Amino acid sequence: MAKSKKPPELDEIKRREILAILAMGSSRQAAAKYVGCATSTIRAAAQSDPGFAEQLQHAEQQAELNYLSNIRDAAKKPQYWRAAAWVLERRKPGDFASRKAGVMTVEQARQVLERFAQIVVEEVPAARQRQRILARLDDLLKTLRPDRTRGTARRER
Repeated sequence: MAKSKKPPELDEIKRREILAILAMGSSRQAAAKYVGCATSTIRAAAQSDPGFAEQLQHAEQQAELNYLSNIRDAAKKPQYWRAAAWVLERRKPGDFASRKAGVMTVEQARQVLERFAQIVVEEVPAARQRQRILARLDDLLKTLRPDRTRGTARRER
């Protein structure tokens, strides 16, 4: 009968090293390699120890906050304006991320479809045809952003 392999345990020293590596901003994969285990070992330890799982999450969040703090501090200086632009591009990509010419944002596409629905209401005299067109536009709007477009095209103004 074959012996089943038990995954290696992470002792307290390895756990502290993993947490320190994560807090510096490195990955779980790099931390696992450093302490000589697999990432699955870290995952298993976190699943069996909620306290360790919380510490892992805290260490990763700490690194993220440190990065954001450094970016914010740099952005305060005029010569590092790109740091501020970088944050804006990622926090509000619809407003600040660069796009290729001719590319529409989801919001712009929604506005075009809204205007088209208004034209349908104004120009298609047959109510039955108008409602079918508006229903199809409404379905199309839902595919763009399901949480914000429900029932938008069907409204007859």
